[in-house]
Amino acid sequence: MSDQRVLLAWSSGKDSAFTLHVLRAQGVAVAGLLTTINEAFERVAMHAVRLSLLRAQAEAVGVPLVEVGIPSPCPNEAYEAAMSAAMAAARERGITAVAFGDLFLEDVRRYREERLAGTGLRALFPLWGRPTRELAEEMIALGQKAVLTCVDPRALPRAFAGRAFDTALLRDLPANVDPCGENGEFHSFAWDGPAFQRPVPVRPGEVVEREGFVFADLTLDQSGASAPAAPDWSTLAAPRPAQDVS
Repeated sequence: MSDQRVLLAWSSGKDSAFTLHVLRAQGVAVAGLLTTINEAFERVAMHAVRLSLLRAQAEAVGVPLVEVGIPSPCPNEAYEAAMSAAMAAARERGITAVAFGDLFLEDVRRYREERLAGTGLRALFPLWGRPTRELAEEMIALGQKAVLTCVDPRALPRAFAGRAFDTALLRDLPANVDPCGENGEFHSFAWDGPAFQRPVPVRPGEVVEREGFVFADLTLDQSGASAPAAPDWSTLAAPRPAQDVS
């Protein structure tokens, strides 16, 4: 068992969830999930997942959530100030490292390492360098369940918003799209998988277009089902003109 106490940068997506699984398999103690929250709309930054779903997700994986509020819009200096405060607080709690689910973007890794330099915290990249097609297939084979909550229509047709992350999705992705969406082609919400103690019951909502991205909204299913079947994403509404999704 590792003597490290690690925070995991948690976007609510499949890569974060699978990183948690990998860290646990390595014997690493994950002490918290670090997530930036859009304070204006109470949603996960970029993924646009509702805060209620994020909190249910943290409970389902059994790790405390560390919420870092950021304004909207968020200048880079405001983001860095919020993260610096979060890192200082983590260090005071005995955290020794921060893990990220990044796969191959060198500039992103360099930025994270530079921001942690001098904080006393190490940067960990458990999935780094894995061939993304093989990684995506492994996730699916091990039961990772996720839905695409955000799609960049410049890379993917709008109809991909709200689709399940599964073998059919991998088959249908255009050849120039990374199977894990590492270039920002899509973002996801993980609702079950090897890191979960129980699934997060979710319902599909509207699909909306805002600020150049297409978002598939999700809500918490409070019908009482303890082990819901895969959501019926076919009920999602068609994209509408740009509007807020709060």
